[in-house]
Amino acid sequence: MNLMTLTAVIAPLHLRSCLISLQGELKFEYYRNDSTATEIAKINSCTKSILSSLICIAMDQGLLPESSSKAAEFFPQLGRDTDKRKQEITIEHLLTLSAGFRWTEFGGQNSFPKMTRSPNWVKYVLEQPLAHDPGTHMEYNSGISQMLSAILVQASGISTAQFAEQFLFGPLGIEKYHWETDPQGIHTGGFGLQLRPNDLLKFGELFLHGGVWEKKQVISHKWVARSTAPVILAEPPRRGGYGWHWWTDSFPLTATDGGLPTAMDYYYARGYAGQYVYVLPEIEAVVVLTQDNKRGKNNPPVDVFREHIAPLLIQY
Repeated sequence: MNLMTLTAVIAPLHLRSCLISLQGELKFEYYRNDSTATEIAKINSCTKSILSSLICIAMDQGLLPESSSKAAEFFPQLGRDTDKRKQEITIEHLLTLSAGFRWTEFGGQNSFPKMTRSPNWVKYVLEQPLAHDPGTHMEYNSGISQMLSAILVQASGISTAQFAEQFLFGPLGIEKYHWETDPQGIHTGGFGLQLRPNDLLKFGELFLHGGVWEKKQVISHKWVARSTAPVILAEPPRRGGYGWHWWTDSFPLTATDGGLPTAMDYYYARGYAGQYVYVLPEIEAVVVLTQDNKRGKNNPPVDVFREHIAPLLIQY
């Protein structure tokens, strides 16, 4: 990897941070200023992938049933709804954002802002009508993530943040964080978590190594593999697929000797305004990117990973 080239490319992009590890060794570390490395900052929807890992840990512990279990076991009102399809919504449908609720995160119905202005976020989500049969269509929906956080609280008997401290943050040595809550005190499942860049790198490394951290199995390999595998196509204009609150995609490689094109698969956590944790199992790499500069529709942010970092990684 030509680190001098990468530094020159990243400098004008005003990233907060860029960290790259290969085979467990930190190969590249960039911070906009000296304080960025130690300051916590919003990771926005990367929170969803953190929550997914907590759901997996709860399944490992037997606190939660298999992903095929019905969400109505935790929210009886789904079973009483006049739309009987709501009874068929499973935990996996929630994890893959394919429960079928009629929802527009921003714009149109503006569902997300309406939820955050409501007195009870989970109740607001549950009351939304279905636009699709469960499991047939992905619709980006942070309200569903709030349902999952509420499920974790029911199953564990403690808050989502307390569960994270005991079974994820603690093992990884993550000590500094902040996590927002809804009006009922349930920690936000789809956003609202603040972490340091290096702690995001630890999270990516945990998944790269099959749920093992410092020789301890934090998450079973079974759920690491299951949660990061594509289950459903991402909704346009987003590309790739979607797993259990993880995005999946591939990067094209040069043609093989036989002339057939090949690609390198990867999965990633993604948050608004440029927060990313990329995991590339084939080359044992983790990439963390954080930003805080917002750009309008007429000036979209550069896809730093695909345009600048991935081409260097595959040559390393």
